[in-house]
Amino acid sequence: MNDRVISLVRDYLVAYPTEADGLAPLLELAATAAPVTARTTLPGHVTCGAVAVDTTYRVLQVRHRVLDRWLFPGGHVEGGDATLVAAALRELAEETGVRPSAVRPLRDLPMDIDVHVIPENPANAEPEHTHYDFRFAFQIARSSGPGTVDLRLDEVTDHRWIPVSDLCGSAGTRIAAMLAG
Repeated sequence: MNDRVISLVRDYLVAYPTEADGLAPLLELAATAAPVTARTTLPGHVTCGAVAVDTTYRVLQVRHRVLDRWLFPGGHVEGGDATLVAAALRELAEETGVRPSAVRPLRDLPMDIDVHVIPENPANAEPEHTHYDFRFAFQIARSSGPGTVDLRLDEVTDHRWIPVSDLCGSAGTRIAAMLAG
């Protein structure tokens, strides 16, 4: 999987060359024998997220139980995930009940690779480490309203739909461009 991660990052950097410095440590790590998608690989590893947009241009977010923050559905890559997109779709289904058959990818590349530090978690014996979160954008085939989200309450505590225009940073701009094009 390391070779596929390297290839995907290189393709992503063609579209977003200003992010090269932030992703250099990931490319260095992926060039080693350490499985870059394994949760146990330190000082960091790849995770995957799903940016799910409904037909009214709202984005689904979940309230993460441990971090107590609003995030896109997502998480760690598992051994049965054939691709990073498959990992993002699995996480979307696990955390929200939105099935892969209800979405279509907006493009093959991640819309974002977010680099962020995860604090130490003594309960899981995990030191502080970095997540390289590959965020893939998906269009939900039909408008999702109340009752269409079935939360996995051991991981998330709530969900919300926010307008694409309310997203901070480049996420809103990138999703709007994908939906328009």
